[in-house]
Amino acid sequence: MPRELWMLLIGMVFYVTGASFLWPLNAIYVHEELHKSLAVAGVVLMLNSAATIVGNLLGGILFDKWGGFRSLMLGAVTTLVAIVFLVFFHGWPAYPILLAVIGLGSGLVFPVVNAYAGAIWPEGGRRAFNAVYVAINIGVAAGSSFGGWIASYSFEWIFITNTLMYLLFLVVVLFGLKAVQWKSGQKPSIKNAASVSIHSRTAWRAFLILCTGYFLCWLSYVQWSTTVAAYTQQLGLSLRQYSLLWTINGVLIVLAQPLLGKLLSRWSNQLKPQMIVGFFIFALSFLILWQASAFWHFVAAMVVLTIAEIMVWPAIPTVASQLASQEKEGFYQGIVNSTATAGRMIGPVLGGLVVDHAGMKPLLAILFVFVLIAILTTAIYDRKLKQESPIETKAAV
Repeated sequence: MPRELWMLLIGMVFYVTGASFLWPLNAIYVHEELHKSLAVAGVVLMLNSAATIVGNLLGGILFDKWGGFRSLMLGAVTTLVAIVFLVFFHGWPAYPILLAVIGLGSGLVFPVVNAYAGAIWPEGGRRAFNAVYVAINIGVAAGSSFGGWIASYSFEWIFITNTLMYLLFLVVVLFGLKAVQWKSGQKPSIKNAASVSIHSRTAWRAFLILCTGYFLCWLSYVQWSTTVAAYTQQLGLSLRQYSLLWTINGVLIVLAQPLLGKLLSRWSNQLKPQMIVGFFIFALSFLILWQASAFWHFVAAMVVLTIAEIMVWPAIPTVASQLASQEKEGFYQGIVNSTATAGRMIGPVLGGLVVDHAGMKPLLAILFVFVLIAILTTAIYDRKLKQESPIETKAAV
């Protein structure tokens, strides 16, 4: 991998570690420290997610206009300023306001990082996005592991350590990526403007179809941290056992990704079959959950879910990069991240409503259907692209 990509990955480990100190504890802080209801805590988290979606879209647009460095700097400075204020002003209503600003800044960062990785190492294809995915999960594992321990001393130390991580990210971006230029020449070169326009519309429709399945899959995936978490408690599993499930998830992502990456590299030009297989494995994880009654059942479901996640999550931004024209690279990555954020925002609400009115088994049946729909959308998204020539060769994946 290029040196510049290594710098980007190191920066993302710092950034996501800092973010992961805070995000698992937001609801607890609002409820226990600020003495607000869980409903209010839910509204605060939804505002944070909504601001993140705005940031995702804005970050993608700015990448296309400014390039990676300036866009990343804006996201880094936004989050850093907000978290510095949070160190000193973390009462009500400062906390939800600043948390929304942090969501906006984070939203700016993530699509830019994906687009930047593709621009820095265009010949890497999926491997560039795999590397970003692994770096993000290293940060999630580190931040989630130490966040609770730090919070046990003081929530103020969470804000301080978060500030330090964001500052390190800013330093890495400032000194490691300032000289990186956009690398072009990897997109199809088409002289006919009308053909470009037609292809752009077709690629956009294909992309939206693909994102529909991606949204449904994220809506299903997020149930693991909400309704499935509550379900494990009903079955008598301890919080320690539930936390261990996510430890297994993080360890598998970091350790299995290189091994699975080598296997998938043999089919690096066949992302569509990889995604379809990945979605089938997602569906299998929910079938296992349907029968789950003991801890080892949930372990098996989590292992299967993680394998599917490794196959699908990095593939989506890779396909987005292939479908996007040179001037729309950032915008497409912004849509990808917005789709995932929307799934994380809507999923807990929808899942909670279904469980409250019908129970866990009907929800699992609905999630299974959602993943089947994702398989269908993935199978058909590029049908129109395959009918076009000669410009579909890069986009047909």
